[in-house]
Amino acid sequence: MLEDGTDVSAETSRRLSCDAGKVVMKHDSEGKILDVGRRTRTIPTAIRRALTARDEGCQFPGCGLKFCEAHHLKHWADGGETSLDNLVLLCRRHHRAVHEEGYQIEHASNGELRFLRPEGWEIPYVPPAPSLSEDPIVSISALLVEDDVTIDSTTGFPRWDGGWLDLNWAIQGYRPL
Repeated sequence: MLEDGTDVSAETSRRLSCDAGKVVMKHDSEGKILDVGRRTRTIPTAIRRALTARDEGCQFPGCGLKFCEAHHLKHWADGGETSLDNLVLLCRRHHRAVHEEGYQIEHASNGELRFLRPEGWEIPYVPPAPSLSEDPIVSISALLVEDDVTIDSTTGFPRWDGGWLDLNWAIQGYRPL
């Protein structure tokens, strides 16, 4: 329940409690406040520092955003520990996706994390986009030179003869991938 009395779903509560401060308030049977505890953090500062140093950003495949929330792989409400091995950094969007949209994270047999869509399909690892310097043209140009890609006055023009696209051939070509 929010401060104003609005009810929220159990999954929203679980997501918010992953990396939140909490103040426990005890009430009597008539709703009068008996005690207000001190604010405590769910994740201690030292563990949060270690987690930030280890993950360096959102671990969801292809994301890498730096401003993140800590997520318990096995939620503390289910007996999961607040330990480095049981935590992962997720940006707000992906944290919500895990808690409220059916996405899942699990440990693979090799110790790596596996990210699964709600249907159970594994999301393949995608490295985060490379960070660009202050001048993106300079950064992109350097990346193109590094990958031996040349851009000239004909780069934007198609290199086909103008015939019809053989859709069956195109699909069969991508199917093994």
